[in-house]
Amino acid sequence: MLSYQHHYHVGNHADVLKHWILLECVRYLQRKNKPFEYIDSHAGAGLYDLDDDKTQKLKEFESGFSKLLAEAPEQFKSFIDVILPFWQARQYPGSPALVDSQMRESDRSWLFELHPQTFAELEKHCARHKRVFVRKQSGFEGLLSLLPSQLKRALILIDPAYEINSDYQTVVDVIAKGYQTMPSATFLLWYPVVNRDTIDALEQRFVNTNVRNVQQFELNICADTEAKGMTGSGMIVINPPYTLAQLANENLPLLTSILKEDTGANFKVREIIPE
Repeated sequence: MLSYQHHYHVGNHADVLKHWILLECVRYLQRKNKPFEYIDSHAGAGLYDLDDDKTQKLKEFESGFSKLLAEAPEQFKSFIDVILPFWQARQYPGSPALVDSQMRESDRSWLFELHPQTFAELEKHCARHKRVFVRKQSGFEGLLSLLPSQLKRALILIDPAYEINSDYQTVVDVIAKGYQTMPSATFLLWYPVVNRDTIDALEQRFVNTNVRNVQQFELNICADTEAKGMTGSGMIVINPPYTLAQLANENLPLLTSILKEDTGANFKVREIIPE
């Protein structure tokens, strides 16, 4: 199934959480002079036009990054400063463009996308540097083929649309295989909060693997509901920066208060599996 296009959801609350955590991980890896490889399994278009018809249809950025920018809290200044040049050009960066804006010449990106139209956009937006490799291939297969990383350090983002229910099992299987091949890599798994039982089952699947050092970061703009629709999102991070949990505990309360839609909004920072 290849119907999902992220254009409709650009810059929403889920993008804010995902991209803030992703940027913190990039900055942590860049504390060392040694290069690293960024692998994006479901890269999307890479960069999005805020005035595009699809983006304008739902305007989800108005309840996401736009609200954060209006408040502009000091704690998120460094994050806002990265997004702002895109925003001022009426664009919002997907994960590939966000990471590329921070990459050093020695770092490398591997971007995977299967949707034909979206892949063409990804090539246009991101295949401009020798350090960026764009592939029309299953990201699940592609990322495993790259491990262990030739550069010995890797940051992997897995961000599927979850159009197929089996993806909730597939993502765990892929991470478990990747971890076995390269246990030092940092894996970031994004997930939507639509049904709490599904997320509970996802967490338990990780507990049943040999993966270690797993933390969870979640932001919900309203309380869980049985009605259709995404009430929040989360990131499961394997081998997170040691600073990430403290940063999240300090900053997610504020971010939740800015992006909330009702009094049921909440956040979560917890260790699923210890080192």
